[in-house]
Amino acid sequence: MKYALVNGIKTIATEGEIGFCPICGSKMVPHCGPIRIHHWKHEKRSSCDPWWENETEWHRSWKNHFPTKWQEVIQYADDGEKHIADVKTEQDWVIEFQHSNLKPKERRLRDAFYPKLIWVVDGMRRQRDKKQFQNIIERSLRINCIPTDHNKIYNLFFELREVRYPDECRLLAEWQSSTSLVFFDFHEPDSNLWFLLPEISNFTAYLMSISKKEFIDYHQDGRFEKLYNEQISPIRSMLIQPKQKTKPTFVPRNNVLSNRELRRRNRRL
Repeated sequence: MKYALVNGIKTIATEGEIGFCPICGSKMVPHCGPIRIHHWKHEKRSSCDPWWENETEWHRSWKNHFPTKWQEVIQYADDGEKHIADVKTEQDWVIEFQHSNLKPKERRLRDAFYPKLIWVVDGMRRQRDKKQFQNIIERSLRINCIPTDHNKIYNLFFELREVRYPDECRLLAEWQSSTSLVFFDFHEPDSNLWFLLPEISNFTAYLMSISKKEFIDYHQDGRFEKLYNEQISPIRSMLIQPKQKTKPTFVPRNNVLSNRELRRRNRRL
């Protein structure tokens, strides 16, 4: 954990301090070595939050973009279940930064537990993921989203990409069924993220590019809720109606089927 309670105050790990876990109240000790990022750890082995994971530098740097009071916020369910959210904004959006592998069952549990959940997924955990993702983006179809009311459009998402057969990219195959909002971070120099629209179709994925800075700014200044209601949700509704129950018709690139596409088509026949 980044924070423990020291004299009741949320405090970062500091050599010589003694803290207490904000979720279970157990004693915690600081680990401030020269290699790993400084963090708090339970004095005795504890699993007070089974969803909690060790943090990477990537994970910690993302959390540091948000105010301290938004970080590591305990969330409660009506039945008493509780978990620590990486970040919770003033508009009640929970942002989880995911680097390690996440089993589908646990992801579904988290999707259900947090009513307004956003995943930011580290796209560089596996070396091949970025290349696979780039390949499907190159093969994707560009769709122009023309707003009906320019006063309500933020021009945040400047293009929409339609991806056929997203299961050819392992990262998309793992996350496409998420009911929450998913953003992929490939550590690009221009700091762009790729946003995956949730629950559109089993056979087609829709992706949008977004600036990391704008993603952070829209949360910090309280505009993300309006962005979701006036742009993300309407676009998703527009796409889901014709696509949800209909398998897309395949249109080969340059009217020529690749060997992989030919094998895929033959399997479907």
